[in-house]
Amino acid sequence: MPALARADLETLLRARKLDRTLTTALPPPSETGPHDSLAVSATDVAPLDVRLGGGLPRGQLSELVGPRSSGRTSLLLRMLAAATARGELVALVDVLDGFDVESAQAAGIDLDRLLWIRGHVVVNPGFCRDLNQRALEQAVKALTLVLQAGNFGLVVFDAADAPSDAIRRLPFTTWLRLQRMAEGSPTACVLIGAQPVARSSAGLTLALGVRPSTGSGRFSPRLFEGLDVDARVVQARHRSQQQIDVRVPLSTSCA
Repeated sequence: MPALARADLETLLRARKLDRTLTTALPPPSETGPHDSLAVSATDVAPLDVRLGGGLPRGQLSELVGPRSSGRTSLLLRMLAAATARGELVALVDVLDGFDVESAQAAGIDLDRLLWIRGHVVVNPGFCRDLNQRALEQAVKALTLVLQAGNFGLVVFDAADAPSDAIRRLPFTTWLRLQRMAEGSPTACVLIGAQPVARSSAGLTLALGVRPSTGSGRFSPRLFEGLDVDARVVQARHRSQQQIDVRVPLSTSCA
């Protein structure tokens, strides 16, 4: 009887287009067929969206990781611009206060639809490690408040250059709690960092790395068109992993 009741409930929710709240029942993203904008947030990088089944999953905590100059900032700006172009509200928790407004405008981000929360974490805290740790914890609290508020199509927590020891000192339950808050919501929540931190609680992990240029000399004309990126997609819930070769259009900043 419990199984029958659940099936009836799922059928009713699906008929009313409310089934996206049952995130555990969502099928894995497909490379073919129509993309459901209620389930994914498109990045506006076509090859990447195709492989992701339309974009980053909503109602999930995902990660965008990679070293400097891997294309993570350009992809971040691309995602924010795509979301605001769809008329969505977006939020950026800028942990190290490194967001460049001119680059954002050049990338096409509608700043009127952006909530920018500026953090106080520094790369080299010196003797102020405790202050730095508290600043990181405050940034996490800001992310929590944004997720609780709802109404955002895309929420980004950019801690890409935060000291790794400060990130490691955060309890792992931090990411589990954030995942629970995002679950069932229309929000795609993305953590940006140098390395994965959310482990199995993430909807997916998109790991970036720039391919060596095949052009002659130190500089290649393709550099000015975009970054050739090796992207490895790990989907823990579906236990799948795939490699993608994509071109990420450059913004003013290409970190």
